[in-house]
Parts: sequence; C-alpha cells; structure tokens
Amino acid sequence: METSLHRALKQFYATEGAAIEVKLGRYRIDVVRGDELVEIQHGSLAAIREKILALAAEHDVRVVKPIIVRKTLIKRAKRNGKIVERRTSPKRGMIVDLFDELIYFRRVFPHPRLVLDVVLVDVEEWRYPGHGRRRWRRKNAYQVEDQKLLEVHEVRSFRTGADLTTLLPPELPTPFHSGHVAEQLGIARSFAQRIVYCLREMAIARQVGKAGNTRLYELGGIPPTTPDDASKTPTKKRRRAA
Repeated sequence: METSLHRALKQFYATEGAAIEVKLGRYRIDVVRGDELVEIQHGSLAAIREKILALAAEHDVRVVKPIIVRKTLIKRAKRNGKIVERRTSPKRGMIVDLFDELIYFRRVFPHPRLVLDVVLVDVEEWRYPGHGRRRWRRKNAYQVEDQKLLEVHEVRSFRTGADLTTLLPPELPTPFHSGHVAEQLGIARSFAQRIVYCLREMAIARQVGKAGNTRLYELGGIPPTTPDDASKTPTKKRRRAA
C-alpha cells in the first residue's frame, strides 16, 4: 500500500508539466518530468535494481531515496482508532546511511544516465496493534498504518562516484582504514567497513597495503570533490496534517 510519504514526495518532484504514475512498457513510473524518469524508493534499493538498469539503458533516471532524520511515533488503540501514545523515536537518520543501501546498489550506481537523490525528512509514523495469526508475532507488536511527511530538510544529488567522497570525513589520513572513518564520523566500525567496501567496489578507493590485519586504502582513480561540488537540488519544506 502506498504511504502518504510516498505520495507527498511524488508531489515534491512533480514540477510544472510533470506527469504522475505513468505506464512505460512493463513498468510504472512515479513521476515523468520532461525526458527524466523519477523513481521514489523508501524501501531497499535492492528491490529496484533490475528496473533501474532497464530504464537507464534508454532514459535519464532519477532515483529518490528518503532518509528519515526524525520520526514521531503515533500509536492507536486499534486501526483507525483513537491515539493512545505519541513520542519521538530516539533513532536519528544521517545522510551516510546511504551507504547501507549502496552495498546492494553498487552494480547500478554510478551510471551515466542515473542521478541518486537523498532526501532528508521528518515523518510521523502511525501504528496500530497487530493481531495477526503468525506465531512469531510478539504480544503488543504494532503494525505501520502510514507514514506522513512533516518536513524536507535537504536534498543532496549524487551523479558520480566522486560525489560520494563529500560524505567522508574531511581530514582522513593517507592512507586510511575503516577505523579512521568510524572515529571521525562517530559511527560503529562495522558500519565504517561497509562504507569502505562500497568505495572499493565503486573504484573510489583502492587498497594500498596492510598494517597487521588492517587493510589500508587511498582515495584514487576518481578525483575527490568538495561539498560545494556535489550537485544540490533546491530544498523546500512541506507540512502534512496528522
């Protein structure tokens, strides 16, 4: 079922003259604006790999990946029932969370006809008690009824592998290892290892040696860019009633 968040982002990208929900061959496209196809994917990018590869073979494509910065959880007594709890989730999304998706999208991006937009948003997530028959369902487990867009903080556009270097710490040593990335970004070492893996697979970084069992890397093959070089789409804010 389409969420309110997905519908709101379609409207966000539907500039004047754009068409929404267009059938193109065996695919349905979220937004078509001029010669560009826009696909909004809140779920895993892995789910649309084959679709995007097929579309980008003949068209300019923009994939939109929202990352939730702040989430307000709203619980109902039952589906469509009264609200019994409202609180802010302690979990905060960051733009570097993109690398968790790129692990499964690295054979698609970068591509000369593909732009990847990361949209940082605040949302409300409406939940109700789930009473399914599945044995694994926990007591008092909740199901998501809807997600509603509250605000768009920023849109960052990535066209090349080099654009991704703007997400790295500015003072990485040469050579560097995943521990440096983890320390400077304030993230877990395991997450930093996934980031470095993506950089290596996209030929943005190359291994240049080892220090004990730790692999050392240098950025190479693609010139690093500065944050100002990475293309940005003008931001705008939207509010949605609860």
